[in-house]
Amino acid sequence: MVYVVSDEVQPKNGGPRMIVTGFSSGMVECRWYDGYGVKREAFREDDLAPTATRAQQQG
Repeated sequence: MVYVVSDEVQPKNGGPRMIVTGFSSGMVECRWYDGYGVKREAFREDDLAPTATRAQQQG
């Protein structure tokens, strides 16, 4: 699936809902708030899935 900046995604194996903030070296950069601060990490596109909100908007 192709994501764009501001899409809401979640790791397929479970985890927090995150916002796509960019792309680098074939990776999808995401940010989320964990209750204490903003976290940032890059994921492979195949490891992410759109949240229910995104799926409903496309459906």
